[in-house]
Amino acid sequence: MTINVLFVMLTGLAGGLAVGSGFVAFLAVLGVIPRLTQLTKTMGMIYWYEWSVVLGAILGTFASIQDPVWHFSGFIAIPIGLAGGTFVGMLAAALTEVLNVFPILAKRIGIEDRIVTLIMAIVLGKVFGSLFQWVYFVD
Repeated sequence: MTINVLFVMLTGLAGGLAVGSGFVAFLAVLGVIPRLTQLTKTMGMIYWYEWSVVLGAILGTFASIQDPVWHFSGFIAIPIGLAGGTFVGMLAAALTEVLNVFPILAKRIGIEDRIVTLIMAIVLGKVFGSLFQWVYFVD
């Protein structure tokens, strides 16, 4: 290997670890994991949650460096996609809860009594937007 290849590998690894560390710190500062365990009533499993986030960040870093291509069948790809989508959805929900986005938005647009309708509109918009993107733009 040449020195350029080693430098690129080291730079990519350092960048990925920095982003992964920032992501884990972001979750820790917002208190997403303790809040998630509180909502799901699984406080005894908080270490599993924390380690799954840390290991996910590390594996994501290495996967982004490797640029893997997997040829999964639909039976394997569907649960993986559902797990990823659930994680992103829960992260977005945790952020909005921490920042009190929905009550502020409902008050600003004058629909305090219809906050459930607002939340369902956002959820359905995300679902239909994701399905549209997947049906039309994924090979």
